[in-house]
Amino acid sequence: MLKIELLESFIAVAECGNLSKAADKICRTQSTLSLQIKKLEESVGQPLLLRDNKGVTLTESGETLLNYAYKMMQLNSQALDDLKDCQNREIIRLGVPTDYIKRYLNSCLLEFIREFTCIELVIDTDVSGNLYKRLQQGEFDLIVATHWQPPAHGELLFERKFHWVAAKIGNAHKRDTIPMALYPENCPIRAQVFANHQLTMRPINVLLSTPSPQALCMAVENDLAIAPIAEFRINDNMQILDPIEHHLPVLPVFNEALYLNPDTQTDATQQLITLIKANVEHLAEASNN
Repeated sequence: MLKIELLESFIAVAECGNLSKAADKICRTQSTLSLQIKKLEESVGQPLLLRDNKGVTLTESGETLLNYAYKMMQLNSQALDDLKDCQNREIIRLGVPTDYIKRYLNSCLLEFIREFTCIELVIDTDVSGNLYKRLQQGEFDLIVATHWQPPAHGELLFERKFHWVAAKIGNAHKRDTIPMALYPENCPIRAQVFANHQLTMRPINVLLSTPSPQALCMAVENDLAIAPIAEFRINDNMQILDPIEHHLPVLPVFNEALYLNPDTQTDATQQLITLIKANVEHLAEASNN
């Protein structure tokens, strides 16, 4: 192993061409410096210096080692600088709906992680209703969440439409008791399904509860259930159902918005917010995850 301290002494000798001058330069005694060069030569197994009355010169092995020594000292200095910059490492706690995490990672969060290497981004996923509660309890610095009401204490990113969807050629939507696949408890989309369900409508039988939009889509495509699906996820294997014609609860337009913890905002969280807002158009694009 080549020790940094020995390489530092070796560089000083190579630059000064004299042990006495090199010792003065790095504030060591000449005997200490000679001992360090000897240890370095033992480490590499070859002589590094040629000594004469005029001073010292480098052997061929010494010239080779000098190039590496400069690079290793530079890396050492860079590592110390980076660690010094990160010693007060900031943590940002972000909550994102489970069904949109891939979209946010691809559009802006990976970019933030790549650029701000001295900030630890802690991402947790949950349904929007739980994200609201956890933000109020101080678990997050900011969240992205969905709601049917305009964000009174948040900043609107965009509106997202959901539709009742069934299999393209299927029978699930024709049953007297309609089988449904829904997002789990505390999801605003699920809440609106039950809030708008009236006695004159067909009975509901929830067969699947999941935060996974892929699982909802698969349940629909396999004609196991109908489900409220975001417009951008609807594919050729599905058909949109008119809620009036099929006696289903009407789904409102849902707002996707940023909500902040006012007590924990920093320059870093503002940079993350700016990046998310700059990617709103991309986030809202109607393309599959």
